[in-house]
Amino acid sequence: MTSIDRAQHDKLANAIRGLAMDGVEKAKSGHPGLPMGAADIAAVLFTRVMSYDASDPRWPDRDRFVLSAGHGSMLLYALLYLTGTPGMELDDLKLFRQLESKTPGHPENFMTTGVETTTGPLGQGLATAVGMAMAERMLAADFGKKVVDHRTYVLASDGDLMEGISQEAIALAGHHKLNKLIVLWDDNGISIDGPLSISDSVDQVARFKACGWRAERVDGHDPDAIEAAIRRAQKSSKPTMIACKTVIGFGAPKKAGTSKAHGEPLGAEELTAAKQKLGITGGAFEVAAEVLKAWRAHGTAGVAARRDWQDRFAALSERKRGEFARRLGHTPPAKLDKAILAHKKVLVAAPQAVATRKASELALEAIIPIMPELVMGSADLTPSNNTRVKAAEDFTPKTPKGRYIRYGIREHGMAAAMNGINLHGGFRTAGGTFLVFADYARPSMRLAALMGLPVVYVMTHDSIGLGEDGPTHQPVEHLASLRSMPNMRVFRPADTIETAEAWQYALEHTKGPTVLALSRQNLPQLRTDATVKNRSATGAYELLPAEGGKAQVSLFASGSEVELAVNARKLLAEKGVRARVVSVPSLELFLEQDEATQNAVIGSAPVKVAVEAGVRFGWDAIIGREGSFVGMHSFGASGPYKEVYKHFGITAEAVAEAAIKRHNG
Repeated sequence: MTSIDRAQHDKLANAIRGLAMDGVEKAKSGHPGLPMGAADIAAVLFTRVMSYDASDPRWPDRDRFVLSAGHGSMLLYALLYLTGTPGMELDDLKLFRQLESKTPGHPENFMTTGVETTTGPLGQGLATAVGMAMAERMLAADFGKKVVDHRTYVLASDGDLMEGISQEAIALAGHHKLNKLIVLWDDNGISIDGPLSISDSVDQVARFKACGWRAERVDGHDPDAIEAAIRRAQKSSKPTMIACKTVIGFGAPKKAGTSKAHGEPLGAEELTAAKQKLGITGGAFEVAAEVLKAWRAHGTAGVAARRDWQDRFAALSERKRGEFARRLGHTPPAKLDKAILAHKKVLVAAPQAVATRKASELALEAIIPIMPELVMGSADLTPSNNTRVKAAEDFTPKTPKGRYIRYGIREHGMAAAMNGINLHGGFRTAGGTFLVFADYARPSMRLAALMGLPVVYVMTHDSIGLGEDGPTHQPVEHLASLRSMPNMRVFRPADTIETAEAWQYALEHTKGPTVLALSRQNLPQLRTDATVKNRSATGAYELLPAEGGKAQVSLFASGSEVELAVNARKLLAEKGVRARVVSVPSLELFLEQDEATQNAVIGSAPVKVAVEAGVRFGWDAIIGREGSFVGMHSFGASGPYKEVYKHFGITAEAVAEAAIKRHNG
């Protein structure tokens, strides 16, 4: 046990409480209850347990701390200031929840040094931490425990455990025996509506145990008990949940233990009384000099451990050190471009008419041998998503070098875990499901876009083309919905070569996530070129020019409907109408190109027709309000896919008819 007596500990914890109260009060907004109630837990972690060097908060082998209860962000900001983390000054705490400050309402890893992941949507931090623990185990398998040996600690709230994603996450962690994952539950029994008992009666300790965790209860205001529980957890062969019984708003005379302490400032009178009760002296945002000095000493306690790690890291070969740095920086392998080009040449030499989900598998067979950090997986749809190459090995407790994760039917948990793997560093992730089930994964996908994480989503069965499974499984609005998400790339390739180029773009793009929307049905290979240039990387390009003169019609399409546009071009030619075909694998990426590029691709043909087996939303940016759209205007229907296409009027004949109607009108 660490030699910090109770009086010392109380001063350290109360410094967190005081700053949290002051920050929320000054902002007139925020959540003081959790920081006040969980201050003892946080103080134990940062002064007795964690391997953390405040002077280098991105040190690769640091312990990770995830505040899943992101609404209690002042707790984290106070810790960063008290430990001396660079970039977090007292003035930053005074700007809590102000525009462009380093102390936003919920932690944002792209705004604040020392924040491991963006949290706020409850359950996300816990589920993301599962991915971090997976990455730690995989990276240790690759580079050895001498350079990768750390833990991930999570502070979770009642709300984190009530959200459905928590079940997916803890089941996954328990199955994989992620024993370096330790969750401390701030068990305060209060939610916004009042006592937790009015809405929930789950025995969380029993629940975690049922999912393969070690779990126990402790007094969340007894620092020695908390530390002892953590020490036991560190020796466990399972992940651990420690239920820390706390009082929300600890120290507030009237509001402690009530929902009034949760999400609003205490008020000047209650704040003053709380400080008096806790023995906190001085004015707003003041920390006693000796307390701050003690905190800063704890902030540098990890310096020796970091330097020891640097010595061990230096002992690796130059090649291994370079590879470690490349992978932590998410730098694509130097051979990626050559691998994609060689693959495209093979396809040109021997064209393949396959579904783009199969085309994706073919691309992965070329990519994975030169990209060992690419971790694939699927939400129990591996044979349908085609995400597992022939030589793949599963990631299991006994095979940590495996790079294929069986996520089970847990789309939401999968997407969050992929975020955590990417945030940890050392790996890129791609996970598969059906496009319609993006709805299950969307909150985690949105956070990936917000954080700029280069996650790849392999989403197959991308339209009514999946046929017999019917409207419950046929995505209609999903392409438009995902395209509208800021910083999300959506590719819907038309054939094998576009699929390879979509993968190339996704892996070279390191500032945000990418969706690959892939077909179930076979498609012809339309591209016959294998140039170095990635033609799909601008989002759209002319696939076929008009023949016999200037184009009278421009046909725009994505994915499986590019084939329809090509066939419609032939039908129009038979009627003496000159048409060109523009493939649009990524609509929103194309709309981000400069005006000259857009104008060149859109062209000057007076008639513009778009065809896509989805809703029209977004296409007017290319075809205009006067343009014709052939697509979906309702949900789909069950039946053989060719019949379903005809039923909804998405055919080459319909595209040609729409063009002629405009041309003659």
